[in-house]
Parts: sequence; structure tokens; C-alpha cells
Amino acid sequence: MLTITICVGSSCHVRGSDEVAETFDKLIQKENLADKVEMVGAFCMDACSMGVSVRVGDKIFRGIRPEDAETFFYKEIKSLVAAN
Repeated sequence: MLTITICVGSSCHVRGSDEVAETFDKLIQKENLADKVEMVGAFCMDACSMGVSVRVGDKIFRGIRPEDAETFFYKEIKSLVAAN
């Protein structure tokens, strides 16, 4: 199972971490990946000034914006699920 960790600390929260999580959740359901992907929250991933931080497996991405969440999902998350 692939774990997606989204920072929900105060800085990421004001930059849209809730919206990013909602987008990911909708896409996980749409793509029938609920049995292959686990989404969790974490406080502070040490990049507070860069925007929302997301860890996919062992890889950390910084500066994810809500308006880019769907593109990010298909580029990074769905491709990793397909590879496993």
C-alpha cells in the first residue's frame, strides 16, 4: 500500500492542505485506488514557507497548490501506484 502524507500544520493549512487532501480523496475514489493508497496527515514537514508539503512513499514534494493537486495526483501518485 502506498502512503500519501499531507502536512496539515498551520502554515500548510492556510496554503490549502485541506483542499489538496479533498482533491486527492476524490481522485482516489474516482480511480478505485482506496485499497492501494492510504492518506494520512502530519504536522510540520519542515518546509513551512514553501506551501503544502506532500510525501508519497519516501519522496517529499514541496509547494503543492490546491489548483495543481489533480495534475500532481496523476503525475506522481497514480504513476507510482501503477508501477507497484
